[in-house]
Amino acid sequence: MLAYQLVEWQQPPVLHDVPVPEPGPGQVLVRVAGAGACHSDLHVMEFPAGAVPWRPPPFTLGHENAGWVAAIGAGVTGWSEGDAVAVHLVWGCGRCKACVLSADNVCERVAEIGARGGGLGRNGGMAEFMLVPDARLLVPLGELDPVDAAPLTDAGLTPYHTIKQALPVLTPDAAAVVIGVGGLGHLAIQILRAITAARIVALDVRDDKLARARELGADEILRSDLDAAQRIREMTRGVGADAVFDFVGADATLELAIAAVRSGGHLAVVGLGGGRLAFGYRATPFETTLVIPYNGTRAELIEVLALGASGRITPHVQRFGLDQVEEVYRRMREGEIEGRAVVTPGI
Repeated sequence: MLAYQLVEWQQPPVLHDVPVPEPGPGQVLVRVAGAGACHSDLHVMEFPAGAVPWRPPPFTLGHENAGWVAAIGAGVTGWSEGDAVAVHLVWGCGRCKACVLSADNVCERVAEIGARGGGLGRNGGMAEFMLVPDARLLVPLGELDPVDAAPLTDAGLTPYHTIKQALPVLTPDAAAVVIGVGGLGHLAIQILRAITAARIVALDVRDDKLARARELGADEILRSDLDAAQRIREMTRGVGADAVFDFVGADATLELAIAAVRSGGHLAVVGLGGGRLAFGYRATPFETTLVIPYNGTRAELIEVLALGASGRITPHVQRFGLDQVEEVYRRMREGEIEGRAVVTPGI
């Protein structure tokens, strides 16, 4: 089968033939319908050796995956060939306290495992088939289209997990700020609209993305510039936003975020823009919570898929064949992808 693999650190991935894996005991082989392309893939491609506690390449990229059960290993129950499934992004040990609570995203033994999951140190979904090492990592899709559902495993789950952490401050009189209306941000706006009554303020540097934010349910839209924090404070009677979700994570957006959040508020840094935030007395508003969320739990993925099935959140998907994967990442680097690009290797 064809697979898009990172074969060496800091070298361009290659599309080449690899054997179709066979599932062993407890494992499931999935025919991939959709594999979402994520900006974090670009970071993975650029990691120097030793930068992360992962086993060395080669491994297949693609960590947002959904498809159909193709084969099951010995001892697997509850699944049949042809079942539509989503694959949880993070593959933990399955035995530590976090994993028992379905929170593989904070597995205690990730360094020992040597990978975060498929596409993140282990073989992911940019191939016709992917091997899932433990059937517990699958979630049923029901009637959801697997191609459209693939981004919900990260671009949907990450903002959902992030927003759930902030629910105590997202009261009906609250203001929630979303910085960056991209692959995750466009779903964050929909999730905020679906599960909270907060006033949603969306920020971006592009007018087309701001127009899209308005269509998706943002109450206010602002250019993400030097004046944005002051305008947010004017909207909130001078006190600032109750929650700020930074889906960019650059120095400029972090500076904006800390200037816009109120005392006692919640600031989540989701984007991998490489920025740094000063944290300390007088640098941060009093009693502000600062979190660096990572994906979400399998239980939360079930909830996200339910939102997708009900139509309350809908990822904006552009579909591409596996033979177009290099073009996908080129366009991503140049900012030409709207919403989420999904590669469809098994279709």
